[in-house]
Amino acid sequence: MKKSDIVITVGTDENNVPSEIVWKAKDNPSGPKNAECKAFILSLFEKDTQETLRIDLWTKEMQVAEMDRFIFATLKGISDTYYKATNNANLANDMQKFVQYFGEKTEILKPE
Repeated sequence: MKKSDIVITVGTDENNVPSEIVWKAKDNPSGPKNAECKAFILSLFEKDTQETLRIDLWTKEMQVAEMDRFIFATLKGISDTYYKATNNANLANDMQKFVQYFGEKTEILKPE
């Protein structure tokens, strides 16, 4: 079985606020080098407890417009993943409607 590590390193300031987030992975298409990012959302579904564990972090330099775009892309990805995993087109389409709404309200998308 092949294994791959994803390493996320978070640097914090004196108040424990994230000031730097760096990640790397051997299988990264850009190569196994450190890549800086401003935010990440990690959700893990615990096998035994069936609970979802989450870590949401962003650096203090993340702008509101960047957060809007990040959340928009995340919501879109979640609805795509949900459809691929369940083939529930009706609910996935409803999720996409909210993504469209969110995109329009944050002015990422032009109103239809």
